[in-house]
Amino acid sequence: MSVDVVILAAGQGSRMKSALPKVLHKVGGKSMVQHVIDTAAQIEHASLHVVIGHGADQVQSLLESQSVQVALQAEQLGTGHAVAQAMPAVTDSGITLVLYGDVPLIQLATLQQMVSLASEGALALLTVSLSDPTGYGRIVRDNASGAVRAIVEHKDASPEQLSITEVNTGILALPSAYLKQWLPQLSANNAQGEYYLTDIIAMAAAQQVQITALQPQAEQEVQGVNNRVQLAELERWYQQQQAQTLMLAGATLADPARIDLRGSLTTGQDVYIDVNCVFEGTVVLGDNVVIESNCSLKNTTVGSGCRIKANSVLESAVLADDCEVGPFARLRPGTQLAANAKIGNFVETKKAVVGEGSKINHLSYVGDAVLGRGVNVGAGTITCNYDGVNKSLTEIGDGAFIGSNSSLVAPVTIGSMATVGAGSTITKNVAAEALALTRAKQAQLDQWPRPQKKADKGDS
Repeated sequence: MSVDVVILAAGQGSRMKSALPKVLHKVGGKSMVQHVIDTAAQIEHASLHVVIGHGADQVQSLLESQSVQVALQAEQLGTGHAVAQAMPAVTDSGITLVLYGDVPLIQLATLQQMVSLASEGALALLTVSLSDPTGYGRIVRDNASGAVRAIVEHKDASPEQLSITEVNTGILALPSAYLKQWLPQLSANNAQGEYYLTDIIAMAAAQQVQITALQPQAEQEVQGVNNRVQLAELERWYQQQQAQTLMLAGATLADPARIDLRGSLTTGQDVYIDVNCVFEGTVVLGDNVVIESNCSLKNTTVGSGCRIKANSVLESAVLADDCEVGPFARLRPGTQLAANAKIGNFVETKKAVVGEGSKINHLSYVGDAVLGRGVNVGAGTITCNYDGVNKSLTEIGDGAFIGSNSSLVAPVTIGSMATVGAGSTITKNVAAEALALTRAKQAQLDQWPRPQKKADKGDS
C-alpha cells in the first residue's frame, strides 16, 4: 500500500529569534527537516510531501535536489490547513502519515508501526505522557473504555482537561480517504482562530473509526523545537545516543559527554577517542586508532594503528595504516598518507600524496605535492605551489632529504636520494643523488659596534 508522508515545515519559529527558518536549524550537523526527510524516505512505498511557508525560498533550496513534492502554505492558518495544502497530490487509496519538520528525531520503527496500524483501517495517534504538559493538546479518553475520544488544545482546555498529562505529539497516520473527507469539515472556531488537524480525532470517534494511541520509546523522539534552549537540549540527547552507539560498537570514549558527531562515524576494534573531538560528514576509523583531545575530522578515512595527536584538523584525507599526525597538524582536502607516514606539529598539507615512511615533522607547508617513500622534509619547508594564477606540482623522489627552511618553487622535481641544503630556494629540478643548495656568501665584520639607543630630546 502506498504511503504519502506529509511533512509540515511552514512555521515561522519566531521564538528562535533567527532569520533562518526554524526547520533549517541543525541537530547533529543536519537540518531538522532533513532528519525527518531521511527517516521518512526509508518507509516502503513512501512518497514525500513537504509543506513550506515562512522562509519558503530557503527551505525550497534545500529540497530542490531531493525526491519530494513541495506544497506552499502561503498563509499560516493551522495544522489542518497546512496538511490540506498537500492533499491534492495525495492518493485516495493509500495511507497518509503526518510529520513535523521541527521534530527531527522521530524513529523509523515508530513510523513503521503507525503505518502498519493505519493499513488495517485505524487512525494511529502518537502520544506521550509528560510531567509538565503545558502548551500541548490533551488526549481526552472515554472514562469507561479508555478509548481516545478527542484532542483538546491547551488554550481551549477546561481546568479538568488541563490536569491530563497524556498529550498529542501531532504525529498521526490514517487512511487517506478519511483525511480527504474530514479536512474540509474543519472549523476555525477556537481560541487561535486556526484549523486544527487534531479536530479530526473527534470526527473519527463519531464515525466509530478505531483510534489506536501508541507512545515512542523516548520522550525526545517526539520533542519539538521552539527556541534555542530546546534545540540545545535535543542536540545533547542526540549526541548521547550517538556516543552510546559508538561504545556498544567497541569504541572507548574518554568522556561520552564530550564528543560531537555530525554525520556518520564507523569505528574498528579498540578505537580510543579522547575529549572534545568533532566528527563531520563520513569518517571511518580502523582498528586500534587513537584520536587525542580536541581533534576535528571531516570526511576522512584513518587506517588501523594510526594516532592523531591533540588539536589536529583533518578534512577529506585518507590515511593508510600506522600513520602519525600532529599535534596541531592540519590535513586539508586531497591529502593521502601511505603506511607509516608522519605529519608532525604545526604542519599543513593540501592535495599532498605522502609516500610510505615519509616524514614532514615540523612547521612546514606541503601542498600540490607527491612525495615518494622514505622522504624527510625538514622544519620550515614550503612548497611554493601557487604563482597567483596557477597551481603547480612538486615531486620529491624516494629517500630525498629536504633541509630545514627550504622553499621548493613549483613546478619542480627533486630526484630520488637527492639532498636539498637547509635554507635553499629551489627553482630548478634536482637530479637523483645530487646536492642542491642556494646560499649567499656569509659575510663577517669583526668587532662590529652595536647600535646604541639615541637620547630622547625631552630628557635634557
